[in-house]
Amino acid sequence: MRIHSLAILVLAGFISACETTQSVTQAETVESNKLVDESPDASCSESELHAEQELTCDTVNQGTFPISHPVEPIEVTVTVPDKVAEAAEEEQIKDLWARVQSQLQFKFTDNKRIAAQRNWYLKHPEYMQRVAKRAKPFLYLIIEQLEQQNMPLDLALLPIVESAFDPFAYSHGRAAGMWQFIPSTGTRFGMKQTWWYDGRRDVMASTQGAINYLNYLLKMFDGNWYHALAAYNSGEGRVLRAVRKNKKSGKQTDFWSLDLPRETEAYVPKLLALVDILANSDKYNFAWPLIDNIPFTQEVEIGSQIDLALAAQMAQLSVKELHALNPGYNRWATDPNGPHKLLIPIDKVDRFETELAKTDDKQRLNWVRHKVKSGDSLIKLAKKYHTSTDVISQVNKLKGNMIRVNDYLIVPVALKSLDAYSLSQEQRLAKVQSQKSGSSKLTHKVKSGDTFWDISREYKVNLRSLAKWNGMAPTDTLRPGKELVIWLNQTNSKALSTSAANQDAIMRSLTYTVRNGDSLARIAGKFKVKVKDLQKWNQSKLKKYLQPGQKLKIYVDITRT
Repeated sequence: MRIHSLAILVLAGFISACETTQSVTQAETVESNKLVDESPDASCSESELHAEQELTCDTVNQGTFPISHPVEPIEVTVTVPDKVAEAAEEEQIKDLWARVQSQLQFKFTDNKRIAAQRNWYLKHPEYMQRVAKRAKPFLYLIIEQLEQQNMPLDLALLPIVESAFDPFAYSHGRAAGMWQFIPSTGTRFGMKQTWWYDGRRDVMASTQGAINYLNYLLKMFDGNWYHALAAYNSGEGRVLRAVRKNKKSGKQTDFWSLDLPRETEAYVPKLLALVDILANSDKYNFAWPLIDNIPFTQEVEIGSQIDLALAAQMAQLSVKELHALNPGYNRWATDPNGPHKLLIPIDKVDRFETELAKTDDKQRLNWVRHKVKSGDSLIKLAKKYHTSTDVISQVNKLKGNMIRVNDYLIVPVALKSLDAYSLSQEQRLAKVQSQKSGSSKLTHKVKSGDTFWDISREYKVNLRSLAKWNGMAPTDTLRPGKELVIWLNQTNSKALSTSAANQDAIMRSLTYTVRNGDSLARIAGKFKVKVKDLQKWNQSKLKKYLQPGQKLKIYVDITRT
């Protein structure tokens, strides 16, 4: 998991505060370390293990920063075709982990930092079961890519450290995907990122990106793999400065001697611990979950944009199953400008290619004929039909952004309701923003100069939670006019009211139905609240005028009633 340079600024004050209250030796830190996505408490339930950790002094001092898994592992059943099974029988190595084991290259001397990480893995074999379930559809293809480009197969274990092999994983520093790339590094190393598609979550594209980046770092650090891996985690500038600092002080410049962020100091030992366990699985009596040494999926060229629901039908899969194999696609369809590729289960490929060949490009999307009305714009139509302005312009051969009333536009639309595309970016965000038990949902319209920090303080909510509710990172820039979802529980509501009224209060939320003759001032006076608070609680609902029958959320101080 990468430490984003902007995120460091946000975290620096927090880490400093932790250091003033806590002092932990490196051995103690790593000994108690939690892996990036799960608690080391073996008694935790599955749901708890997948819950996002909070950024606390403990996690900071352990060299661990939270990572989120917004999607539960989805298993796609694959029946191996006879020709694939026969080819596998000819191979001497039957298991993918054994294939990796036979080609491990990293050499190292055991130490306390590695031992502490190894002990954690050995005590939690159930963790590797979950990792293997996520890795199964992709591991063969990843190993093939590494072998073809003469990369150490030790790197096939790196996604365990980065994301637990979860292509939907995201972290505090805006890192996303199985290999955890931040947007800028993803772009540098060939991962296209558009409204339709994010190559950081595309397993094949991000694996190639990781290979490209690691080769770049290896060259930068004169073939030193541990320096390259440390730089992959925290950035090349950070590691270069640490090396220069040690040289200037006359100290050793090997990885173990460098002064690096806690996360990075734990990062390389995690990978080496996994290498050691795999190389000596008999010695440690550790059973790696069996994954047959065969391809479970195959990349298929599709040639043009296609609705994922239609593609799923062609492959005899559910939309969720197809999207789980192709997590790079953000929306209900593939990117109109490519890539034009889909990962398909190996036993479905022949049927899929046959159905695809029978389907004309124009039949791969559903279309509507929209008559332009007064007030319509390309942006408004794109939002209405869940597409992009570029697509509407391209399809209708528009030369600019002007559209005329009573003209007709052809617009691509989803074949099914958006709920059917449950792993799309929109639906994942909708799930995050869905009703929370015991909480009230507010909407804040961003004003010029607003930041996540300011808004979190205004509403008395956690900074990272606020960003998470809106599918963003705490360091992201907010654009004026954007609407943010905010969840207030009873404690938040009470704190918010106390701040506004400057006195203790116990709050209860209620819904008020607007009547004829009502005004904000009249309603505020009736419930003894301020007009500006009433406006804040109902920003998404308030237009120019109140309408009879309109529902307003009000937080009432029951100590005054």
